[in-house]
Amino acid sequence: MSRTPLFPVTPRRLAFPVTQFNKSNEAGAPGATDDDITEHRAPGRDATLRDATLRDATLRDATLRDATPANGAGDAVPTRAGRRGWYSVVTMAVGTFTVVTSEMLPVGLLTPMGRALGVAEGTAGLTLTITGLVAAVSAPLLTAALGRFDRRRVLCAFMLVLAVGNLGAALADGFAVMVAARVLVGLGMGGVWAIAAGIAVRLVPERSVGPATSLVFSGIAVASVLGVPAGTYAGALAGWRTAFGAAAVLALLVALALAVLLPRLPAERTVPLRGVPRLLGDARLRTGLLIVAALVTGHFAAYTYVRPVLEEVSGAGSGTIGTLLLVYGVAGVGGTFLAGAGARRSPRATLIAIGAVMAVTVPLLPLAGGPEGAAGALLAVWGLAYGGVSVSTQTWVLASAPDAREVASALLVGVFNGAIALGALVGGLAADGAGLTAAMSLGGLLAAAALLIAATGRAPASGRY
Repeated sequence: MSRTPLFPVTPRRLAFPVTQFNKSNEAGAPGATDDDITEHRAPGRDATLRDATLRDATLRDATLRDATPANGAGDAVPTRAGRRGWYSVVTMAVGTFTVVTSEMLPVGLLTPMGRALGVAEGTAGLTLTITGLVAAVSAPLLTAALGRFDRRRVLCAFMLVLAVGNLGAALADGFAVMVAARVLVGLGMGGVWAIAAGIAVRLVPERSVGPATSLVFSGIAVASVLGVPAGTYAGALAGWRTAFGAAAVLALLVALALAVLLPRLPAERTVPLRGVPRLLGDARLRTGLLIVAALVTGHFAAYTYVRPVLEEVSGAGSGTIGTLLLVYGVAGVGGTFLAGAGARRSPRATLIAIGAVMAVTVPLLPLAGGPEGAAGALLAVWGLAYGGVSVSTQTWVLASAPDAREVASALLVGVFNGAIALGALVGGLAADGAGLTAAMSLGGLLAAAALLIAATGRAPASGRY
């Protein structure tokens, strides 16, 4: 039903963007209200039809989550844009693939790198440790420092930093230059991972957030299956510098794709660095970070030495080991999507299951012996379980801090990368002191500890955020 207008509608009024009718208005933020529309109706049937059309558009727009620029300009931008949103999600998955491949690239190139740079393989291996530690420390700092900038621009900038770091590694003429280049890779990786983790919720409808988050994190698993082996193959075929150069080109292409496909993503509510301790006061978030620390440390304490275990215990040759690790990686990709769906319903139950499976399978691997099929089956189950760690813990952390997603994600990135370095360290100490079986047993014990933490600690009611 219409009523007599106080004054006629002007073209300027009809141009009012319907995207301002969002959840921020429901919370009392400034913006147009339904009364604003009804008080400015024009007389006649045409105005009524226009009014109904505007109302329908407003109702449809209410199903989207809008982001309002931090500068208060008022030109709200919808960040869930149907098909383009899914293109953006796929691009983010390629981005996570790129950062993890860049991080792990030295693994298959240590020998030629060390020879060219005039250092031992062990010293060349520090390029991997440096990158992880830089990412762990920088992710929370960079996220807080860049809190007010549009996330599309920030992501593109970090991908460009990654590209420069990989290019620097390809051109390095000495170990010092290589270290500087790997520091840049760590900065780019930490920034991209921290922001990408919470981006899916802003790109797709709520019912699709779980699959979209799983797709973003599938880039991590695919990097293990394809990225590192592809880099190793490129290094053998055309030299290790070519492998780093290819990673630089890939990072540049991803930056361009992000600039084209991502919508504007104005900064959400940010938490300054001094507010991080208060954020850690949430018991649910602390529990999630402890689970990450235990599971990832345990995994890398064992997985770092999986090749010598397979060689010495199962008697597998190099070709067979490559096949077994491929099976592990493929299972990990499947585990990412399986755990993503489960974590959306209950992150606690999903991580309890992951911890239980790893607590059993990891220590059993050295005992498999005999047929390679038994070791392959255990590796496949291990890969299926660990493939779900990233997406499940990310879901737990985001559901624990829905109003500070990026800072919470940055904390997760820091703990995750720190746990990678710690896992390799304690696993090495166990292997040197008590043998390879001890490293696998340590991994199983830490997985059991993660299970216990997940079962008894505070947890979010669901994985929705």
